[in-house]
Amino acid sequence: MSDIFISYARSTAKQAARVAEALRGLGYSVWIDDDLPAHRTYSRVIEEQMTAAKAAVVIWSADAVRSEWVLSEANRAREDRKLVQVTTDIARLPMPFDTIQCSDLTGWTGDLAAPGWRKVVASIAHLVGGSGPPVAPAPAESPSVLALPSKPSVAVLPFSDAAGATQGDYFADGMVDEITTALARFSSLFVIASGSSLSYRETARDLKRIGQELGVRYLLEGSVRRSGDRVRIMVQMVDAAEGAQIWAERFDGTLEDVFALQDTVANAVVSQIEPSIQAAEIRRANARPTQDLGAYDLYLRGIHLAPAYDRASTLAAIGFFEQAIARDPNYALALAWAAACHSRISVLGWSDDVVETNTIGLDLCRRALRCGDDDPEVLAVVGEATWDLGGDVGDADALIERALSRNPGASFTWMGSGWLKMASGRPELGLEHFETAARLDPRSPYGPVNLVGRGMCLVVLSRFEEAIPLLKEAVLLLPEQNGGAIGLTVAYAHLGRLAEARAALEKVHRPAIASILGVFHDPALREVVRSGLAIAGADV
Repeated sequence: MSDIFISYARSTAKQAARVAEALRGLGYSVWIDDDLPAHRTYSRVIEEQMTAAKAAVVIWSADAVRSEWVLSEANRAREDRKLVQVTTDIARLPMPFDTIQCSDLTGWTGDLAAPGWRKVVASIAHLVGGSGPPVAPAPAESPSVLALPSKPSVAVLPFSDAAGATQGDYFADGMVDEITTALARFSSLFVIASGSSLSYRETARDLKRIGQELGVRYLLEGSVRRSGDRVRIMVQMVDAAEGAQIWAERFDGTLEDVFALQDTVANAVVSQIEPSIQAAEIRRANARPTQDLGAYDLYLRGIHLAPAYDRASTLAAIGFFEQAIARDPNYALALAWAAACHSRISVLGWSDDVVETNTIGLDLCRRALRCGDDDPEVLAVVGEATWDLGGDVGDADALIERALSRNPGASFTWMGSGWLKMASGRPELGLEHFETAARLDPRSPYGPVNLVGRGMCLVVLSRFEEAIPLLKEAVLLLPEQNGGAIGLTVAYAHLGRLAEARAALEKVHRPAIASILGVFHDPALREVVRSGLAIAGADV
């Protein structure tokens, strides 16, 4: 009997023979149906060989997918936990095999150092065990060290099954695919495809070496532990170059709907990863000598100041964004965030010339869209800025909706949508979107701004008692933002608590009142705010 059983469709006989020859060259005994003795019953010999083999290589192709024999053999190998899958064309794998790791040998001509083949041999060595042949050797030269991309780079490594159960690979690999796909929606990140990441399943986890080979700074790894229908997923992200942990989290769920669980965890993980990476990049940029700053580092310094929501920080952020744009006039994100800061200066009453500020801001919006209208973050930032700068609220909302459709895991976009939904007369939906943003990124630096948004939604819904705690916290955290103090004034005034309303009004920068009223495009909602301010004694 043989170590390895090979299953294939007749149209891929040459590829099957090439695989068999390569495996025999490594010292394995291989059975392929060309070895079928003339005097034996076909099905009986196949069953004997399949049962005896320690590994079964299934070669998928368009014809193999339609072959009852291949499907039967693949299913038996899967049940016996000795399935090794390869594909030779672009045919889609049948269920449930499309959820199991599969090596791509499309166009393979026998190169023993090819990544797809090394992956096959590693799996076979794991299954056959004992003193079997080692994984095919790498090329003689040292592994290449790829240069890091110009933007944050990340790879999601294979998740391990904490119980050591190989039958769980399909679930763990599914997690890797879901998280990788979700991360790829962030154009601010360079993400390694899951096929390359999964090739590290059987290798020792030298994270620095893996980071160098893949050309990434950040690595995400995790484990899956199951007990009955319960599952616990642990994930952590590390800086491969420095060996430091950036972020870690635990997720619990059930296996009632595997794909729904994968999707839920992927979105939750991604919502935490992107801001964590950005925070790490900001720390790195701030530690660099100023004379070495490039456009990206200048952009990061501006982003670091953006959540502060005070006049000095906002003006300093504009300065960094303008320097980045001077170095790279087509830097869409720098253009978008410069526009956002101009919109903030306008709507919060910090501008000496609102018309000029709005004109500059809208021009930056147009330039950002010309350079990055396929970038969901650019769409989101420009959408909210356009609205604040006096642009068409329908156009602004359309930009936000496009951003959400392209990246539904971005908490900042959900927050921007909350503002637009509220201002255009849909405060219930706005409140939902603010709450979604808070769930996606509970530790966001924009958390205080979210509090203002949620509080204002509750104010215009006349849910004044609910709004007050949120707005009081927002005023403490962002004393110069004005929106929180205005909302607090209105809530107290409509409740008849005039002393508290007037005290809150004292904290408002009066030029901001007209601007903030102007962002409410729905007359009924604007009147709730205007009348509350009037009751408190504001000149509106």
